[in-house]
Amino acid sequence: MEFSKYEATGNDFVMIDGLSRARELSGDLIRKLCDRRRGIGADGVIVMLPSEVSDLRMRIFNADGSEAEMCGNGIRSLFLFALDRGVMDGREIRVETRAGEKSVEFGGVCGDEAVFTVDMGRPAYRYGDIPMDGPPDAEAIGVEIPLDDQVIEATCVSMGNPHCVVFVENAAEYPVVRIGPQVESHVLFPERTNVEFVEVRDREPLIVRVWERGVGETPACGTGACASLVASKLNKKCGDRATVIVPGGPMEVRWEEGPVFLTGPARHVYDGAIEVDG
Repeated sequence: MEFSKYEATGNDFVMIDGLSRARELSGDLIRKLCDRRRGIGADGVIVMLPSEVSDLRMRIFNADGSEAEMCGNGIRSLFLFALDRGVMDGREIRVETRAGEKSVEFGGVCGDEAVFTVDMGRPAYRYGDIPMDGPPDAEAIGVEIPLDDQVIEATCVSMGNPHCVVFVENAAEYPVVRIGPQVESHVLFPERTNVEFVEVRDREPLIVRVWERGVGETPACGTGACASLVASKLNKKCGDRATVIVPGGPMEVRWEEGPVFLTGPARHVYDGAIEVDG
């Protein structure tokens, strides 16, 4: 099976062209492809597919084999993958995802990275939208979440996929690896959740570490960067826009009253082929 490797702000993906040959990917195969010691190694697998309603369709699978609704870093990688393969040649495309249709604009090249801006759609922060266990119309702001040995306060946001944003004093020293799994699989979240640990420095930048649903701690998360800004603004910790700094680098996020816009890089790493069963 031929593949390409792409990364966006440190989030890395195995890219598969499904336009010419459709291949059904089992959870077991996805886990093998993403294995960093016995496979290619990646945070997820993205399949580029034809769409009847958009320019392209994206399927994104987490490293544990589960399918995600949307990925802000992945959709930038998808556009660059399409440009590199000559599938698309314009400056803007629309992509069908499980979270709805998203538009992506190519902003040029800076060094060895291409820069893209994604219209991520409108955020939602009611229990029923995320989804969370509780009154569906209640706003999920300042939610108390009991854990094994403490109670944390969070603001929860849907960016087409679920996010739980926890404000912390020092993101670098916070026990993300211990707290992240507890929140991801908490009974409040019937579909599990991504978790962002956000340190706000004088309204900006936002320093963020991410525990991704089905993956673990990752260098970046595009939807997580957007959820972090939305939660920060809802809690009056920042304004309409901010630089969001994750371990993989900075991204720019803007949210006024409508959709959230995410700007960040994507880069082609290498191409290859791997033997698979079937």
